[in-house]
Amino acid sequence: MSHQTRANDVRPTEPTRHGAYLCLTAAHRERRIAGELRALAEQLELRNEHEPGDGHPRQAIAFLRRLDAAPPPRAADLADDALLATAAIVHVAAPGPRPVQALCDELARLLAPAPPPRVLGGVVRTLFYTSVEMYNFSYAHQVLQQPARVAPHAFLLPMSKTPAWWAKDWMERHTYFLPRYDEAGRMTHQGHALASAGGIPSLMRRTYRYPDPPAPAGAYDFVTYFETDDAGVPVFHETCAALRDVARNPEWAFVREGPTWHGLRVAGWDELFA
Repeated sequence: MSHQTRANDVRPTEPTRHGAYLCLTAAHRERRIAGELRALAEQLELRNEHEPGDGHPRQAIAFLRRLDAAPPPRAADLADDALLATAAIVHVAAPGPRPVQALCDELARLLAPAPPPRVLGGVVRTLFYTSVEMYNFSYAHQVLQQPARVAPHAFLLPMSKTPAWWAKDWMERHTYFLPRYDEAGRMTHQGHALASAGGIPSLMRRTYRYPDPPAPAGAYDFVTYFETDDAGVPVFHETCAALRDVARNPEWAFVREGPTWHGLRVAGWDELFA
């Protein structure tokens, strides 16, 4: 009996990037650690995203000063008083976990005896549901990270999916990202891709995923982040509203949002609480 030769070309799913947002409170306001933090960033080879260069730095640190924060819009969403009260955020990212963990550990030490910052983060993986056509639609001409003087606004919006979402197999989940049509070829729902399309020309975006979803209580499946200029602020809110419209985007029935945190990108620790 002959045996067929088979390919062994399973695409990798290992993380390609690790990141964390360290949420600071009023208890950290009086700490004078700018020099120590600069030295730590240099030691860990973290480049400041305030002047990123050509897109995201390979190993990055960033500083976000609070403008405001809004609770999630629905009663079924995820209350998070700690994020609503977050006064500033430090972001760190690297291809591997060690620089991220080192920054988290050392910043907690520098801030003692105040409580350590809350950490929201995760990993970046290869895109799961993205064909060549969808990649070209969503990412081929995406906004790259700009210097803070060009795109000063930052939005952090964490969210999780319901148990019903995770109970679906990957093929069914995939269908929610695409438009749906009736038998006559009329579009009945835009799906995630078209509902969010208005933000593509204006919003730099990145998403960290919980390493092994679904995330446990107190954590999020996804931590989404956006940067934009002044003109892009209303575009961000319009795009969120479009995604939340389940008549346009049925996927959102399975989404539970946390608060939307809005900050300004600043150059360093000394500007975080100004």
